[in-house]
Amino acid sequence: MSRRDVIEARLADGRQIVAASLAAEFNVSEDAVRRDLRALAAEGKCRRVYGGALPLLTPSQPISARIGQTSDRKRALARAAASMIEPGEFVFLDSGSTNLAIVDLLPKNSELTIATNSIDIAAAIMNRGDFELILIGGVVNAIVGGSVDATAVAAIENMNIDRCFVGACAVSARNGISVHEHADAIFKRTLIKRSASRIAIATSEKFHERAAHRIGGAADIDWLIVEDDLPAGDVEAAVEAGFALVKPNDITSSS
Repeated sequence: MSRRDVIEARLADGRQIVAASLAAEFNVSEDAVRRDLRALAAEGKCRRVYGGALPLLTPSQPISARIGQTSDRKRALARAAASMIEPGEFVFLDSGSTNLAIVDLLPKNSELTIATNSIDIAAAIMNRGDFELILIGGVVNAIVGGSVDATAVAAIENMNIDRCFVGACAVSARNGISVHEHADAIFKRTLIKRSASRIAIATSEKFHERAAHRIGGAADIDWLIVEDDLPAGDVEAAVEAGFALVKPNDITSSS
């Protein structure tokens, strides 16, 4: 199979293409890989993004497949998120692999109450054993990794949450924050409504993803935590749309 065929097959599987990684894999220059990507983009088979390419529409992956992907990057974002939590708060960790990474970084003896709709996050909190845990029940959605049905929505309707961390599948200056699952979007909109402080976390590729169901825009989120190397064009577009951005290095330099 040729290099270009390999790239096309990976895109068809919904995988992101990183030019530097592929160049090392095939022992060619990044320019050679970029030529392949330009040709595939011209044929309508991918979307060019900074550093590589994405499928035209990335399919949803189960949470079990997302856990562990780009773990170092997610841990950096999670560390920034954990530093924003105040002792004694009632915190909601929405289902998501980056939010799962927050659990190990929460400070001890902070007297937090943690609510979550995520099976994996609930298990991690139970393993720690030092926080009060509220598990939101209902039918478990395998893609989301937790409950987002009407039962779950009803459970948070009467909560007064101090701080929530909302999962996101796609971020756009034009369309705001979106997810793939309709029920998940309804759940997240309710979560935002019931929270005093609303925070979303996005790895850089999510700025070039598409998802069908909108959660909200910049006015619905107090902070958007992004990676330190988010391309300048994406930063500018997000700020112009009204998002208040936080980067891990911002937290480190101010501490």
